[in-house]
Amino acid sequence: MATASPTSPPTAEHVRSRDGTRIGFLRRGRGPGVVLVQGAMADVHAYRDLAAALSTSHTVVSAERRGRGASPHPYDPGHDIRRDVEDLDAVMAATGVRAVFGLSLGAVITLEAARVLGVVERAVVYEPPFYLGPPPADGIDRAAIARLFADLERGDLPAALIDSLLAAGTAPPLLRRAPRPLARAVAQAVLAADTLRRGPASTSRDLLPGVRFDFHDVAGVEGRIGQYASLTQPVLLLSGTRSPLFLRRAVATLHDLIPQSRRTEFEGLGHDGPWNTGAPTTVAAAVSTFLQHTGAPGAP
Repeated sequence: MATASPTSPPTAEHVRSRDGTRIGFLRRGRGPGVVLVQGAMADVHAYRDLAAALSTSHTVVSAERRGRGASPHPYDPGHDIRRDVEDLDAVMAATGVRAVFGLSLGAVITLEAARVLGVVERAVVYEPPFYLGPPPADGIDRAAIARLFADLERGDLPAALIDSLLAAGTAPPLLRRAPRPLARAVAQAVLAADTLRRGPASTSRDLLPGVRFDFHDVAGVEGRIGQYASLTQPVLLLSGTRSPLFLRRAVATLHDLIPQSRRTEFEGLGHDGPWNTGAPTTVAAAVSTFLQHTGAPGAP
């Protein structure tokens, strides 16, 4: 299948996953391939600038995770990370790409795919959210996770936005310190403004209901970080100095576990480093260097 030039807009394609779910993806660029896997609270469009930067030397496939954007699908109560891995497997089979980049939960999906599929030959992960140590020493706000699930059951999206940020450890300091009524009013205003935003990206109102399944997937691998010591592929581990400590600790732990791992920490970057709101060209430069140095496979 022909590939687009780096200056061309991405082409929209889709593939059927194992259970028949339609999984959309965007493809652009030429050269060795890499699949980008998204985390929570974003769709493929949050990778717009990262994909553009990588496409100058790579074929970039931005995979849409099920339940959002180009992969609409109602989540079922039995959903777990195996579904996400099957979706990634389908995209890799359709494109022939064998290198994967993942952010946050997308990083966990990437590691899990590298462990179980046998087709991932190179992996780059940015801050996979593994919870290390017993609570509360791991720094995870489990009370916020419980409130988040209750918020979503009630359909209270402003409260869910607050608690999703608190649970992920990425809430701005002002939001963490504000009285709950004030924080909720701010969240409601943010959601209202986001709804008016123009462009193809999903709104926060679209994405919030699926966050419960992101946290469910993370809980499914809790306490299992040691299993990734079995990885034999080259793995690049990325983090930022402004990110929550538990994420940086997870990256350091994976570096000790994975035999062929390299680690890079970006000064001044946070958890959104690969997104349009972060420093995607900086992240792309590190990813490209790693893939080229290790011989990124899978040029369609």
